[in-house]
This record gives sequence, structure tokens and C-alpha cells, in this order.
Amino acid sequence: MRIGFAFTGAGHLLSESVHLAEQLAKQHEVTIFLSGAAEEVLKMYGLYDRVVKLTGGKYRELATDSNQKFSYPITGRLSLGKYDLLIVSPATANTVSKIVHGIADTLVTNAVAQAGKGAVKTYMVPVDIHPGPVDTVLPSKMETSKCQNCDECVASLVCNQGAIIPHDEIDLTKCIGCGLCRNSCPHDAISEGKIITLYMRDIDIENTRKLSNIDDIEIFESPEDILDKI
Repeated sequence: MRIGFAFTGAGHLLSESVHLAEQLAKQHEVTIFLSGAAEEVLKMYGLYDRVVKLTGGKYRELATDSNQKFSYPITGRLSLGKYDLLIVSPATANTVSKIVHGIADTLVTNAVAQAGKGAVKTYMVPVDIHPGPVDTVLPSKMETSKCQNCDECVASLVCNQGAIIPHDEIDLTKCIGCGLCRNSCPHDAISEGKIITLYMRDIDIENTRKLSNIDDIEIFESPEDILDKI
């Protein structure tokens, strides 16, 4: 099969989505589509390089908001029916809202729109699918309660990206999730993979419900469910 695989900027189910893409790329031609937020968030979680390794060659490209400019020429393949399937996983509430209201102003939302025009089936994993709380994993975080305000912050010294603001926080726009800061801090003031609870908004749940009513779009609760179906 020839598959378009789109990531958006959600941290929830992101690692599972990368695993799904890796499994599919073993047997199928997979083109990766990254929204601007997805590109940043994949780096924060240390997953960006794994995604890049899946690309190389025709129909195995890495398409981003930046390299596709404003006209998103690569999505034209979807309207021409040159792909068998488009996957969007994970899909943020923002992406879902835009699709539901017919807005196609990003690479990913444009890809979904063009897939609809080309009668290409779209599988989506929205992160806001059920009401109530959901546990999700954070990228690297500075635990200020553990920070000892060292004269020389070892974590900041080993960070080649300049992402550590000593005694304060991590600049996640620079972080690549390498883990050097966490491993070097003698006071365990850098955490990775911390689980927090988020609460779904009614409007986002409603938009996901509307999304499931759009022709040629099928909703899944997890990336693993898509792998089972394929």
C-alpha cells in the first residue's frame, strides 16, 4: 500500500503513533506529513530522528509546513488518488476543529481535505475522544522543588541546544529530548515521562463526534487499533 502518515502537535499517543509509522514503513510506502507543531513536539519527546529515518525516496518523503510553503503541492497526490490511505495520528483538537469546519490552512488539514476530494480513506486518532480525565506523558521538565540552585548548573552545561534555563525551566522550543540534562543533574531535578491528568473540553468532544460523520473518515481510539485493522 501507499500511505500518507500525518502527525500533529499532540504529545498524547505520540510515541504509539511513531511506532505505528515504523511498523507500516516495513511493508508499505509511507510519506510523512508533519504540521509545524508536530515537528517541534516530536523533537521535545526525542522522537523526531525516528520519524526522519522512515523517509527517503519517492513516496517516502518528509513533507512539512515549511518545505511545502502555502500551496502544499504534495497533497495534490491525495486528490489524484495516488495514495491508498491517509492516517492522522495523533490528531489535536485544533486539527479536528479545522477539519470539521472545512478549514484547510495547514499541511495536515489540507491533506485531509485533498484525501476527501480524491476519495482516499482517512484514519484518524483524535486525542479528545471521550469526556472526562485522561492521563498523558510530559516531555522533559525541570522540577524546581528539587533544584538546589547550584552555582554551576551541570544540566545547562551539558545541553548542546541551550534549552536549560538554570533554576527555572526548560525551553521546549529548543529541547530535542536527548536526556543529557536528566542524566547529568546530581539532584534529579529534571524529569522525563512525568504523567499528568488532563480534562477533555465538551467542545472538543463534540467536534470529534462531528468528525466521525464526515465521509471517508474513520475514527480510532489508539494507533494500535489502526495497525490491527491494516
